[in-house]
Amino acid sequence: MTKDKLRPVGIVGTGSYTPSKVLTNFDLEKIVDTSDEWIRQRTGIVERRIAKDDEASSDLATPAALAALKDANIPPSKVEMIIVATVTPDMTFPTTACMVQKNIVAEHAACFDLLAACSGFSYALEVGRQLIAAHTYKTVLVISADTLSKITDWTDRSICVLFGDGAGAVVLQPVEKGRGILSSYLGADGSQSDILQLPGGGSRNPVSQKLIDERGHYIKMRGQEVFKIAVPTMCKAARKALHLANLDVSDVDLFIPHQANMRIIESVAKRLHIPREKVFINLYKYGNSSSASTAIAVDEAAKEGRMKKGDIVVLSSFGGGLCWGGTVIRW
Repeated sequence: MTKDKLRPVGIVGTGSYTPSKVLTNFDLEKIVDTSDEWIRQRTGIVERRIAKDDEASSDLATPAALAALKDANIPPSKVEMIIVATVTPDMTFPTTACMVQKNIVAEHAACFDLLAACSGFSYALEVGRQLIAAHTYKTVLVISADTLSKITDWTDRSICVLFGDGAGAVVLQPVEKGRGILSSYLGADGSQSDILQLPGGGSRNPVSQKLIDERGHYIKMRGQEVFKIAVPTMCKAARKALHLANLDVSDVDLFIPHQANMRIIESVAKRLHIPREKVFINLYKYGNSSSASTAIAVDEAAKEGRMKKGDIVVLSSFGGGLCWGGTVIRW
């Protein structure tokens, strides 16, 4: 299909959900050798939400999806595709998207999961956009949901302070020309996959007693290396996406970065010359919830009136893979 026949696609509804349990820095002081001051200074995180033992990713994704559909005034029966970006599916198969389909009774929807770690929302948005732009579907539900607490080593003080659980969702549909998702830039570098990974549980290292004894079923991260790569890469993703939309950083009304670490967010904003008042931050209350962090931020920014009609909004993310993405939206 020629580019001029592609339909413009935009977000017509947003929603999010976070578990009721709050884990503060002071709570963590009782679990590992750390302190509220240390965590705040190095990460900017004050508290995070933690799923219950019997609460899976689909249990977070479902209310987020229903909230987004309600915001869009669209019944579940009208959803034609459900895409769930997650690194913590309920199980290897069936997909978490199928679980959500059952829960919200979206009986006409095709379903699949997408794994691009913390950049999952950017990837899922672009896949959903392409499906609608090409006239394959009209209504796509994109959800990012993760329960990172399930794969976090709570004895590792360098990692356990960072992560939280949550879900965010958006409804995509055709919009008027000049509105919606203007451009997207996605990238990856598999040669550096070892600096941020979950080594166990797949076909390479199946679950075994040895794996569990070696704590291979938990997230492994080399933080300093992640920081050094994340900052320039997130800047690159934002700039590339803006260039594809024929826009410049000076055109940005709101910047929504992946909520990984305050030092990363501040460094990226500084390099891009985006003032603090144009950067949306909710990291302090949720921590890093993988790709859900960006989706939750989009919903909260919308609900708080931070994005007005016609505003240029830029999303930028980076995560395991290594994967990254940038998205430009005219709200």
